[in-house]
Amino acid sequence: MIADEIQSGLGRTGFTFACTAEGVVPDAYLLGKALGGGIVPVSAMVSTWPVLGVLQPGQHGSTFGGNPLACAVAREVIAMLRSGEYQARSALLGRRMHERLAALPGNVVRAVHGRGLWAGLEFASLSGREVCERLADRGVLAKETHETMIRLAPPLVISQDDLDWGLDRIEDVLL
Repeated sequence: MIADEIQSGLGRTGFTFACTAEGVVPDAYLLGKALGGGIVPVSAMVSTWPVLGVLQPGQHGSTFGGNPLACAVAREVIAMLRSGEYQARSALLGRRMHERLAALPGNVVRAVHGRGLWAGLEFASLSGREVCERLADRGVLAKETHETMIRLAPPLVISQDDLDWGLDRIEDVLL
């Protein structure tokens, strides 16, 4: 089993790997986005030698493979995650974020999905694009997904004050 942790991994959900929250231990992990610290593009497949050892030179490739700067950044990101500080921060601030999002009126927000500092808001009648445009006008960037949803993924280093500021803007555009 291969776990695609490209968006969800490396602390985003309050766990180093999102599948840990479900008690799943895959044979391999796919990592990206956060692995580059938001600075450089880098991705990786992580596993044990019995899994990775089946690949021989020339049987695989990588768009961004071999970039020394990206590798150095990825190594530093991994080192920063070793203490668990960022995962714990994501879990703590994520609880606050999800509590506030869950308190939005049900006639506006049909459902809140996610874990840690990762959330999807599903709207009862608003389009995701419309909400994203309203938020952008107020300085908050969100990603439209599907027609009636947006994705929120604040940085793991966000302060409580900045998170509250962003959540206030969300309330402003929805209420």
